[in-house]
Amino acid sequence: MIYEPRDDSYLTAKYVKKLAKGSVLDVGTGSGIQAVTASKNKKVNKVLAVDIQKDVITHCKKTIKNKKLNFKQSNLFSNITETYDTIIFNPPYLPKDPNLEHDHTYDGGKEGYEIIEKFLKSASLHLRENGIILLLFSSLTNKKKVDSFIKKYKFQSKLLEKQHFFFEDLYSYQLTLKRTKIIISP
Repeated sequence: MIYEPRDDSYLTAKYVKKLAKGSVLDVGTGSGIQAVTASKNKKVNKVLAVDIQKDVITHCKKTIKNKKLNFKQSNLFSNITETYDTIIFNPPYLPKDPNLEHDHTYDGGKEGYEIIEKFLKSASLHLRENGIILLLFSSLTNKKKVDSFIKKYKFQSKLLEKQHFFFEDLYSYQLTLKRTKIIISP
């Protein structure tokens, strides 16, 4: 199932347009909106868009033609070996509904934050020095829990924007790796 762009997509795209730079990785590309938005940015030289769903990658390859853009099937970073200046992740962030069949486009895990934690656990291995991650999630995901994962995996966060929609708040974050200071004594 291809995730059709919604409010979360447009909020993420707003910051992709402003902040994406260099080599970009779009994780969980869905419709490809973030990858296309990044490819139009003059500060971006190439974009790799990945998704766990083979049919999503097939759809994007058929419908999106852009010299800066490539598509590849990957479960988060499972098929990624390179590092990037910008990593975009508009994840599935809703808690699993036990009455519905699993849907990669919405289900963030039992509590809604498991996919985000799995992403953050490996993201630093694929982020270049001075690189950024653009991450979006919902208040339905449990903001305190997501903030704790950000800290646990040694990222610093900057809230770019919070938007309220009907029954939830959307949070758009910019993450950077925490730099450890090395003190050399004489």
